[in-house]
Amino acid sequence: MKYQSVYELNKVQQYIMQMRPILRKHALFSDGTKDYRIPMEPKENETVTIRFRTYKNNVDVVWLCSGGKKYQMAKAETTETFDYYSVDIKLGTEMFCYYFEIVSGVLQCRYDRYGVTEDIREQYFFKIVPGFSTPEWSKGAVMYQIMVDRFYNGDVSNDVLDREYYYIKTLSSRIAPEQWDKVPENFGVGEFYGGDIAGVWKKLDYLAELGVEVIYFNPVFVSPSSHKYDIQDYDHIDPHLGKIIEDEGELLIEGETDNRKATRYQTRVTSQKNLDASNAFFADFVREVHKRGMKVILDGVFNHCGSFNCWLDREGIYKEKEGFHTGAYISKDSPYHTYFGFRDNEEKYWPGNKSYEGWWGFDTLPKLNYEGSRELYEDVMRIGKKWVSPPYNADGWRLDVAEDLGHSRELNHQFWRDFRNAVKEANPNAVILAEHYGDPKEWLAGDQWDTIMNYAAFMEPLTWFLTGMEKHSDEFHPERIGKIGDFEGSMRHFMASFMMPSLQCAMNQLSNHDHSRFLTRTNHKVGRVESLGAKAAEEGVDLRVMREAVVIQMTWPGAPTLYYGDEAGLCGFTDPDDRRTYPWGHENQDLIDFHRELIWLHRKNEALRTGSFKFLEGEDQLLCYARFNRKQQFVVIVNNDDRERSKILNILGGGIPLDAKLRQIFTTTPRGYSLMPRDYQAEQGKIRVTLQEKTAVILEVLH
Repeated sequence: MKYQSVYELNKVQQYIMQMRPILRKHALFSDGTKDYRIPMEPKENETVTIRFRTYKNNVDVVWLCSGGKKYQMAKAETTETFDYYSVDIKLGTEMFCYYFEIVSGVLQCRYDRYGVTEDIREQYFFKIVPGFSTPEWSKGAVMYQIMVDRFYNGDVSNDVLDREYYYIKTLSSRIAPEQWDKVPENFGVGEFYGGDIAGVWKKLDYLAELGVEVIYFNPVFVSPSSHKYDIQDYDHIDPHLGKIIEDEGELLIEGETDNRKATRYQTRVTSQKNLDASNAFFADFVREVHKRGMKVILDGVFNHCGSFNCWLDREGIYKEKEGFHTGAYISKDSPYHTYFGFRDNEEKYWPGNKSYEGWWGFDTLPKLNYEGSRELYEDVMRIGKKWVSPPYNADGWRLDVAEDLGHSRELNHQFWRDFRNAVKEANPNAVILAEHYGDPKEWLAGDQWDTIMNYAAFMEPLTWFLTGMEKHSDEFHPERIGKIGDFEGSMRHFMASFMMPSLQCAMNQLSNHDHSRFLTRTNHKVGRVESLGAKAAEEGVDLRVMREAVVIQMTWPGAPTLYYGDEAGLCGFTDPDDRRTYPWGHENQDLIDFHRELIWLHRKNEALRTGSFKFLEGEDQLLCYARFNRKQQFVVIVNNDDRERSKILNILGGGIPLDAKLRQIFTTTPRGYSLMPRDYQAEQGKIRVTLQEKTAVILEVLH
C-alpha cells in the first residue's frame, strides 16, 4: 500500500498505536536463574536454553543479541498473564555475553542486567562462563560468623595464661570466666577470653535450632593475638582453640619484656603433641558439623602473616627447635629467605634485620613475597588444599584482603586462578569466598573466586538507606536515609557485577569483625569507643530498624550471614568494640526468636534461596521488591518512614498474575513481629498496602 503523504502515514501509525496495548515494561524479565537459563551453570560446548518473559500478547518479537549477532526467540509458553520466549545457544569455551531487544509495533527497547533501557550498555550484559559453577550447598545458605575467642569457653584447660605472650609491647592477659561480659579494651590484641572450638561444639544445638547451615570461622591457626590475623603457623590449629595435652615451659619473670625472653612459654603452642592433638580435634569437630548437615569455612590470611611466623621467626621461637627450619629473620641462609621482601640483603644485617616489608608498614604483619619465591607460592597452594582435604574436610575458604595479595594485579589474578584450581582439585565442592570492597568483576569472571563478602551490593547501600550511617559509624548523613534512588541505583549497578552463581552465594552481612554492629548504627552516634565510650554503643538503638534490616537480609539474593551475637542484640562500635563476647545469659530472646522465624522462612522457600529478584515501584522511605520462581512468588515491602505509609503497588514484575491472591505471612511491628495472616486481592496486577512506621512485611502469592 502506498501513502500519498507523510501526513497519511502518520495517521496510520497513530491508529496502529491506538489499537495496540501499551508495552508493559514492568513484565519484561530475564536473569541467570534456572527458570531463565537451562542449565543454569552450563559446561563448555554445551547447549543452553535462554528464556525471556513478557506480558501476554504484548510484543511482536524478542531478540537475543550477542557479539553483533541477533537470535530471534520463539514463543515457547503462554500463561494467563505472561508469554515466555526462548532460544537455544551452543556455547564454546569462552564467556558468552548477551542482552535482549524487544519490539512491539513501532516501540522498541532493550533489556540487560540493570533493567529496561534504550542503550546498549556493555557493563550490564548478561554473562555465562561455560564450566563455571558454585557449590549448590552455598547458594542461599544461612551462614554464621564466629570469632572463636569471643563465642564460648568450652575448655578452660586450653586458656591463654597471663603473661604467656609479649606481643606489640603488650603482655597477654587471661580474662577470667566471671568477667566474660567485660568490654574489650581499645587495644585488646592481648586480651584472651577463652572461647574455643570446644565451646562452638557445645553450642551446635543452639546454632542448628537457629537455622545456621554454615559456620564461618575467623582465623583459627596458631597466632599470638586474639584476632589471629597474624598467623604463626598455617599448618596447625592453635592449641588455645583446640587441645593442650602437654603443658611445659616456664612463666615469664615479672618485668621481662624483651620479645625473645618474653615468649619462653610458647612451648604450649609449639609442642608437637599439642599441635597434633588440636588438628585431630578440629577434624573431629568438622565431622560432627557435617553429621548435622552443616558446613565449615576457614579464614585464609595469605597476603601477610605474623612476625611470630615460623617462616620468619623474628622472636626466635623456632630457633633450633626440632621439626622446624631456621627462620628468615634469623639467618640469610634460611630456606624461607625469599618468602619475605627484605630491603637489604647484606649479610651484616643478620641476625636482627628489621628491613622486611610489612603490610601497610606494620612490622608485626610481614607481607608475603610471592613474586620472589616460587617455594612460597607452592607452599600456600599446599595449605589451601590441605584444609579442604581429609582428614579436615573444611568446606571452603574466606580470603582475607584478597585484592592486596602480591605486588601486581597480574600476579594477584594468576595466584587466585592457581589457588582456585588447587582447592577445587582437592575438594570440588569447596567454596572460595573473598573479602573485597568495591567492584569485584575482575575476580568474578569464573576463573578465580566463587563470590565475595558483599559490601558494595548489600551492607553499604542498605546501611545508608536504613540508618544514614557509614559502616564504621564514622559518619552520619541523615539526608541519605530512605533515598530509594540511591539505594536501587547502587544495588542494580553492583549486583550486575555478579554472575548468578556468584550472586546466589554472596555473603550478605549486616555486621562483622571489621565494622560497627548494625544495631549500634541505628543510634546515629558518630565515633568510636575511644571517644564515646562502650556504653554509648548501646544507647538509643532502634530495634525497629534492626528488624527491617533482617527481613531484607533474609529475603535478598545471596547467603544471609549473621555475625555472632547480632541475633542476641549485641552492640559495639568498630574494631575492637565489635568483638565483644556473645552475651550468654543476657540475650535478647525476642530478637533471637525473630531471627529464627525468618531464617527458617528463608530456608523453607526455594524462591527466597535461589529465586529471581526484581525491584517493584518503590519511593523514598519505601522499598518494594519481589523474589520469585515459577512456583513461588513473594513481595517484600519495607516502610522506613517515621509515619504510617500506604501505597498502591504494581506487582506484575514479580511474575504474579493480574488477579492473584496474596497472604501476609510475616510482618514486623513497632514492638516486635507477627505471623498473623492477612489476605490481599490483586486487581489488574496491583494491591493496596498499608504499613506502620519502621516496619516490613512479606506477602506470598497463593496458588
